[in-house]
Amino acid sequence: MYRTFYDSSKKLFTEKTILKEDERPYSYLWPLCAFIQAANEMEAVSPSRIVMKPVIEVINKYYSPKKAPHPGYDSYPVPLGGGDRFYDDNQWIGIAYIDAYHRTKDKEYLRLSKEIYDYMMTGYDTTFGGGLYWKEFDTTTKNTCSNGPGVVLALELYKATKEKKYLDTALLLFDWVNKHLLSPEGLYYDAIQKPGWKIDKRQFTYNTGTMLQSYVLLYHITKKPEYLKQAQAIAKSSLPRFYQNGLFPDNFWFNAVLLRGYVELYKVDKDRQYVQAFRNYVDKVWETQRDEKGFIGKRSNKTLIDQSAYIELLARLQQIN
Repeated sequence: MYRTFYDSSKKLFTEKTILKEDERPYSYLWPLCAFIQAANEMEAVSPSRIVMKPVIEVINKYYSPKKAPHPGYDSYPVPLGGGDRFYDDNQWIGIAYIDAYHRTKDKEYLRLSKEIYDYMMTGYDTTFGGGLYWKEFDTTTKNTCSNGPGVVLALELYKATKEKKYLDTALLLFDWVNKHLLSPEGLYYDAIQKPGWKIDKRQFTYNTGTMLQSYVLLYHITKKPEYLKQAQAIAKSSLPRFYQNGLFPDNFWFNAVLLRGYVELYKVDKDRQYVQAFRNYVDKVWETQRDEKGFIGKRSNKTLIDQSAYIELLARLQQIN
């Protein structure tokens, strides 16, 4: 991946193997959200390897410490002009960092996770009953993808610190998503949007993944069996919805986030059917969607986010007994 996607002269990653003339030359932040999580899982599998630090050095180029209302990460490298800031992109990085803190006890990871939490809370207001917006200064949409990972980040921070504010925030966001974006079959819609606060009823694997993971984390924290029961119900509904003919939908990274929820559940109830579906999936992708260079994906234009997500899938499955 470094040979293909890393520009050593700029110390930045490219986003695709084939760029159009009008496309920016370097990766937006979102693919690095996938890469940093994959790096964490690689270190979990091989603790002697140093994988996260080089990726963090690149992510730091997206950091905007002086931008109001709070330091955070831009969507494009700040030395190259920066870009808009998205709450979910920041949250995914925060989740990778708090996961790394749990694994290493390095307090710098905890500090960074807390700072990202503080940034994400600038995106909260009580419009339409609460919830976090998706994009900074854009008050037209509140998404499951900016609230579900907010719940996960807050719960993981609560586990690390036992500070009540993190649990309070998690429950606040968790209840809002379940009130407004839960579908009748127990999965999750994408967003609620202006004008008219209409629901975007598309369903993506990652939205179910964050909420499934949240239910299991709440079960760990509270020991309330209803959280586990609902997590199992979500998993049961999600498999026939998303897993067909041995494959999950085409977005590898969305699917990696769903696997996070399945793995969290497996640690509790040891029901292998969901992680086994992912084992079958990664095997089928390897057999049918791998090119001569070892990159995966149906398209000839290979992407950093797809390769990163597939690495996360493999590394997470490797960690399951």
